[in-house]
Amino acid sequence: MGLLIRSLAMLCTLVWFSWLPDLTAQSTSGPSRESARALDSLLQDYAYRAFVRPRTGRIYDGHVPSNLSGIQVAALRLRSGSLYRRGAKYKEFNLSDGVFVTPYVERLVLVYQNLGERSEVYYPLDGYTFLAPVLGLLAYDASNLSAKNLPELKFRATRRPISIEFPNVDPAPSGIVPTCVRVDLNGSLSFNNVTSNNKCTAVEQGHFSIVMKYISPPAPVPQEEEDNTKVWIIVGSVVGGIAVLALTALLVLWARKFQQKKRMRKMERAAEVGEALHMTLVGNTKAPAAMVTRTQPVLESEYVP
Repeated sequence: MGLLIRSLAMLCTLVWFSWLPDLTAQSTSGPSRESARALDSLLQDYAYRAFVRPRTGRIYDGHVPSNLSGIQVAALRLRSGSLYRRGAKYKEFNLSDGVFVTPYVERLVLVYQNLGERSEVYYPLDGYTFLAPVLGLLAYDASNLSAKNLPELKFRATRRPISIEFPNVDPAPSGIVPTCVRVDLNGSLSFNNVTSNNKCTAVEQGHFSIVMKYISPPAPVPQEEEDNTKVWIIVGSVVGGIAVLALTALLVLWARKFQQKKRMRKMERAAEVGEALHMTLVGNTKAPAAMVTRTQPVLESEYVP
């Protein structure tokens, strides 16, 4: 009985380990929306840490830990009234006048994000390939610059849309049209056209990038099918070579017969042009016979003096 229990336990362990890679793949196959939101909260903290001697209207570049290397973060503190009247030029973002913030705060901080090569890690888009890094622009209350886990403020361009100019965009293959994508705080996607100079437009906060429809690579040919293809190519080449040789031999034979027939017709025409011989009956056999003697025979003695 004890042996049976140990065997069942070992079998369960083996089954568990056989399922473990699949469970791990499912948990790490694509980051959830929660991980992206957790990243926003973390980057807000590192952006606020950049305010050593905070001044309104000045951009402060933050620093992230090594486990987030490749991500850039910055902070810009503004008065809400000034943002509405004048707008702001901030990194790749150009906010025109008329940007309205809700709920209203006297001062706000615009946190800039550039996810770089980690764009597809935190914002995987099924069926699309990123041509530019994901850029984020989020707003927070600036009343306490040491606060963490702050909720985002909502801002909206009421007069002219916000312009985002991407400096480094990978070229799309011929025939593929790039498109702008915006991911809002709830994870919803919206697309619009790319304007000149790799620019995208928006009217609200979020994360932005330029993408293209994913082009799946051609499926690899199985080795067995590839070998069969090579065999058929060789067989086809041999059969084709034999067919060419047979056709060449037929052409040579035809040419020889044609020459022989041509010579025969030439001889027949020559025979028709010549003088016809008179036929006479010698016994029971016909034989040619001369009708007229052209030169009379002369005895040699007649010329002797």
